[in-house]
This record gives sequence, C-alpha cells and structure tokens, in this order.
Amino acid sequence: MYAVIKTGGKQYRVQPGDLLVVEKLDGDVGAQVAFDQVLMVGGEGGDVLVGAPTVDGAVVTATLIETRKGEKVKIFKKIRRQGYRRTRGHRQFETVLRVTGLEAGKHTAKWDGVVDLTPKLVLDARARGLAPRVEAAAPVVEAAPAPAVEAAAEAPKKTRAKKAKSDAAPEGDAGAEA
Repeated sequence: MYAVIKTGGKQYRVQPGDLLVVEKLDGDVGAQVAFDQVLMVGGEGGDVLVGAPTVDGAVVTATLIETRKGEKVKIFKKIRRQGYRRTRGHRQFETVLRVTGLEAGKHTAKWDGVVDLTPKLVLDARARGLAPRVEAAAPVVEAAPAPAVEAAAEAPKKTRAKKAKSDAAPEGDAGAEA
C-alpha cells in the first residue's frame, strides 16, 4: 500500500517503512509527525483512491529522525571578458523521517520495524571508522602504575651541539675581513 503526500511544496510517494527527506519541519527527535494532505492512496489489488484535492480522512504518520543541513549548492556567476566572477554557496535545512503508518478509511498499513534514531552524521562516521560503536561495556581493568625506576632509566634527550665559529675567516673568502 502506498500514498502520495504533499509537504514543503513537493509531492512524495511513500509507503510504510520508507526513509523520507523533506523540507525542514518543526519537532524534536523521536516526535510523531502526521501528514493530512494525502493526494492519493493505492492498494495492492490496484485499488486507487484519488482525492479532490485530498483524500478525506487519510493520514500518513512518520517519526522524525533528525533535522540537518543538506548538501551544499554552489552558485557561480561570471561575465566573460570583464573579470567578474562570484562564487556563493547555500545549504538548505532538511528533515529526515521514517514513515510508520498509513490510514485511509478501510485501507490501513503499519510498519512493524523499530525506528533507529541514529543521525546520518554518526552513521557516516562509523562507516569510515572514526566514531566508536556503542556496544556492551567491557569490564574496565586498571593497569598497575609503572615503577619509578623505569621512568628514571629513560635515555636523555639528544640535543644539537652548536658549531663554534672560528675567529679567522676561511682562506677563499676575500670579502670577509674583520
């Protein structure tokens, strides 16, 4: 079962379990969001309900996962042969949603999965091996302090010896008279 919803001036075809990125919506992480502007509902057997403009009583529910900035869009202006070049950038705020349910009269569909609220930034960092994974805590074993004898036995740091300047200039140096 699927539905076509309208939000942020755009239309999206969704079904329960879909991950959806839309224009920024107000709400906290884990909040339930309901879309009542359902334009069309389709079923498995070819049943289609088309609204005029919306389907009466149809609601799509979703869980807000994160609000983030999208990809950077570069704006480049140029007037040739005039030395005029300008580069600007823009990052639009967007909201990531997980569609959890769809209700339209006798048609109902729910998603049975668990909504993971881990933001994309953390998932990307885990994929690159930069963020620690949250796993069962291993028992912490403290190491015994190192004896003071080992610390004193370390080799002394090497220092550079400065070259001593000789009072006499080299023989081949004609302009170096004192």
